[in-house]
Amino acid sequence: MDGPSPHTTLPFAPSHIARADLTARFLAVRRQTEALAAPLDPEDQVVQSMADCSPTKWHLGHTTWFFERFVLMSFLPGYRPFDPGFDHLFNSYYVSLGSRHPRPQRGLLTRPPLARVLAWRDSVTHAVTGLLDPADAGLRARIDPLIETGVHHEQQHQELLLMDVLHLFSCNPLRPAYLPADIMDSAATMAVASKPQAPGWIDHDGGIHAIGHDPAAGDADDFAYDNEGPRHDVLLRPFRLANRPVTNGDWLEFIAEDGYGRAEFWLSDGIAETQAQGWTAPLYWFRPEEDGLWWTMSLRGPEPVDLDAPVVHVSQYEADAFARFRGCRLPTEAEWEVVAAQAPVAGNLLPRGALRPMPAGTTTPSPAQIYGDVWEWTSSAYGPYPGFKPPVGAIGEYNGKFMANQMVLRGGCCVTPGDHIRPSYRNFFYPRQRWAFSGLRLATDA
Repeated sequence: MDGPSPHTTLPFAPSHIARADLTARFLAVRRQTEALAAPLDPEDQVVQSMADCSPTKWHLGHTTWFFERFVLMSFLPGYRPFDPGFDHLFNSYYVSLGSRHPRPQRGLLTRPPLARVLAWRDSVTHAVTGLLDPADAGLRARIDPLIETGVHHEQQHQELLLMDVLHLFSCNPLRPAYLPADIMDSAATMAVASKPQAPGWIDHDGGIHAIGHDPAAGDADDFAYDNEGPRHDVLLRPFRLANRPVTNGDWLEFIAEDGYGRAEFWLSDGIAETQAQGWTAPLYWFRPEEDGLWWTMSLRGPEPVDLDAPVVHVSQYEADAFARFRGCRLPTEAEWEVVAAQAPVAGNLLPRGALRPMPAGTTTPSPAQIYGDVWEWTSSAYGPYPGFKPPVGAIGEYNGKFMANQMVLRGGCCVTPGDHIRPSYRNFFYPRQRWAFSGLRLATDA
């Protein structure tokens, strides 16, 4: 299969930078995004494969727009936008900040050219660092929360960039690789287990537990999005959580038992979506006529489905149906968090360089494989925690207004930046969506 030209360095996450050094962290994350885009040809960066995805060039521009609009235009006296027209092109969903180019039409933006977007990025990066370095304590107290939010926002788009590139390349009959597998394998440091971890359960007694982010708790990294709080108590009944995510081998059993066609496992909306879309396997799975085996499209190009690796690119509808097929259920986000809070935040995340889910025990010190590999669907609807109030102003549009009709995922995945995840992190997608690196873990009542 054709792929991009070989690269001697890999665009994976830098080593951890202390939160206190916000300028260095800002610069590292900005460079990281550009490094992730670097293996792509200019033609790769302008195309939009579906309405849910965005072109790489748009991700580069939008993450620049964020800092220009929220920081430079608000705090740098006399600042003039690099190009006033970019405000319309690269605003995503901030209604209070003005007009926006329609999301499904981002792939039509052949202009501005990529070189001009990169020049804009460079200009904004230099302007932000020039603003931060001499700023006094009073100004930094106002700017730093926006910079830190912008840094984490850009890390979200790093993950989305790779998800969107995979979907784009999956639509190409040549099935190109983002990076050749041999380059990634040579850089990814993995302690390979002698055999996959056996399935098992983590028993929990339930009870009253606090979940959500608490700035006063003394966490090593006290940043969190507004939707992760306030911290509050939940009452949990005794439950069991699987010690690893559901694997591709598990999913093949579901397929073999006609799981996609048996209505008794499915929610009404789920079976309707499955039939309308013709789903018979996870997204990106295919079976070449010459061998009849299951393959999948990955960022490494086409690969045989690894039976021991976590299943990925399934919707919440599929995850829920599989859980019913196994006589189980999906965990609530509260159940997931109280277990995850006891585990180290480490696993198969972007710095590992695998760019795909790996079998349990091969890339993480945690036997529960709770962080990394795949975002895990829960049974919890995405809504506000008790006492939630969005921030005042346009930044308040970041999370709160999406709290309807979506479901929560937890744990990060193989393309999540390494210092971007934490136990309280709440991701959310519509239950029909499959292009994200989403999988599942089973739960039962004890």
